[in-house]
Amino acid sequence: MNWQGMLGLWWTVPAGLALMGYGGSLAGVTRPQRAVWVTARVVEVHQPEHGDSKRPGIPVTVAFRDPDTGMEFRLRHAGRNNHVVDAAWLGREFPVRYPRGRPERFHLMLDTVGETRGLGAPNCMVFLLLVGLVVQSFFARGWPTGLICLGGLLFLIGALSRDIRGARARATLLDGAVAVPGRVVAVTKDVYTDGEGSEIVNHAPVVAFTTRGGILVTALCREGIPKPGLSLGRELTIHYAPADWSVLTPDLDHDRRDRAATVRFIVMLRLAAIAAVATGANSLFHLVPVT
Repeated sequence: MNWQGMLGLWWTVPAGLALMGYGGSLAGVTRPQRAVWVTARVVEVHQPEHGDSKRPGIPVTVAFRDPDTGMEFRLRHAGRNNHVVDAAWLGREFPVRYPRGRPERFHLMLDTVGETRGLGAPNCMVFLLLVGLVVQSFFARGWPTGLICLGGLLFLIGALSRDIRGARARATLLDGAVAVPGRVVAVTKDVYTDGEGSEIVNHAPVVAFTTRGGILVTALCREGIPKPGLSLGRELTIHYAPADWSVLTPDLDHDRRDRAATVRFIVMLRLAAIAAVATGANSLFHLVPVT
């Protein structure tokens, strides 16, 4: 099969899956739409063991009531399906979904954008279609058209990104941050291997602090604590948002720099997209003479 046939297959498979996904969503038959959605509350917080992986986040036991039977279930959640709890306290509530009649197969939904209608998979297929369009434009139409398509895709990614909105919302919440004493109660450890076979060790401290209202919060601090591998037992100051205790940081300046870096990245992505479109259009239509 030549490259044109491969591109044709690229178009056919994602297009068919995307149409099936959107059709199922319109018909209300996707898995999330057929699932039972309830609100669960945290009834027990389990502290990660020192040296465990950070991937499961903070393990919690949640309780929720099945609306069909009226029975209450108490089940443990430990980072399944990439839905990781980074901060937990007794009484915190989360949306939960599970197949009807199978509450033990529950999913803790920390981010419900696109999840309630089952649009995640078809949206991914559309993204693959756009990538295929960019690749085909380079091969079939030449690099100027390819640059225009690539710039359009990058600009779309930058425009749809929620990172800038998230950074601004976090900044608003932390503007009135409350400072309380905290302590590192465990340090997680993950070992990765780079492309050359070398091991990279990543540590993430687990901190515990008590809010002004007397609520004990256990949280995973991925950033902001210097020398995290040696931080077990360290006393520190935690700054948390009174409106959302899961928004916290041990270092306000580091958090501010991290948000600024996120905004800069998205802005640079948009500028790169505009530059790619302008360069491709200029080469294709000779808008500005190049000497």
